[in-house]
Amino acid sequence: MKMSIHNIAAEGRKKHPSLNAMQSKINAFFRSTPSSSSPNDDHDLSIWENQQHHIINTYTRRRPNPNAVTSDPKPVTIVKNKKRNYAQLHLDFGQSDFLLRACPTCGVKFTPGDPEDEKSHNEFHKSYTQGIQFRGWTKENLVPLPSLDSGRVVLFSETDPCSHRKKVEEVVRMMEIELGSGWILHERCKVYLFVSLNRVAGCLVAEPIEKAFKVVSGSVAAPVHSLNKRGVKRRSTTLQFGNVIFQREVKRKVANVSDSEKMEGAIFCDSEPIAAACGIRAIWVSPSNRRKGIAIQLLDAVRKSFCPGLVLGSSQLAFSQPTSAGKALATSYTGTGSFLAY
Repeated sequence: MKMSIHNIAAEGRKKHPSLNAMQSKINAFFRSTPSSSSPNDDHDLSIWENQQHHIINTYTRRRPNPNAVTSDPKPVTIVKNKKRNYAQLHLDFGQSDFLLRACPTCGVKFTPGDPEDEKSHNEFHKSYTQGIQFRGWTKENLVPLPSLDSGRVVLFSETDPCSHRKKVEEVVRMMEIELGSGWILHERCKVYLFVSLNRVAGCLVAEPIEKAFKVVSGSVAAPVHSLNKRGVKRRSTTLQFGNVIFQREVKRKVANVSDSEKMEGAIFCDSEPIAAACGIRAIWVSPSNRRKGIAIQLLDAVRKSFCPGLVLGSSQLAFSQPTSAGKALATSYTGTGSFLAY
């Protein structure tokens, strides 16, 4: 038996009377038009919104992503209670060495008042005056000397390990401060190190040669001229600000040098060469260890060990063109002013 939709709806309203009331309200709502609205419509609309239609928005905070890269930098914490030091370390009165001061002993320039600069200068100054630190090698080629009271003489040759060469090159760089750079060491040289109190106090560089020339005795130039000449203005030692006068303290150096060291100049040699085997290329002793016979002991080590199985005589050593101090050493060691030069 077929039933129409209207019959089914009518049958449902009979069984449920509440549906009739709901249907009437729906019909009344759709029959109303905006033109027929009354002043009470706004009140009814507000009641309808408040009672029947509540719009509720909920927000959930997301958890932060630890792997996310933020472009904003971290905030910088500023410590406002940090104490500042306003102590003035220097007074600038127009000194020539206000920023950089040259050490009169080692020649290094440093900034007074700078802790790091002063520390580096003190370390270099100690190495220059007392010798470079040297703890020794596992296998050392020692030269035994009967006259050696303290210290030892270590021989370095071109067949030694690279680690030994690095220490020798460090010593040679220290020698170059006084003797000049770029000529002291080459591959055929033998280097003698005088080690005392874990420091290299002296160094001698020797090389094999075939001939040398005899120095003409007394071939020394005129003495050094005095530095105080007429017409040269002396630098003022006073500085005045109004009624205040500053007097600068002047320290004068008194160098204990021999008469031979006061003489400088060229040396003259004979034109006829003489056969020779060992040339003293360079010799150096740290300033605080001079006048202690270290250079003499280094020369003795060269005569004894330079030629295997043969001890050279003092007159058989040839010196490269010496300075005034080197000429005095050669004259004293050989016992004559007519030593060999090359």
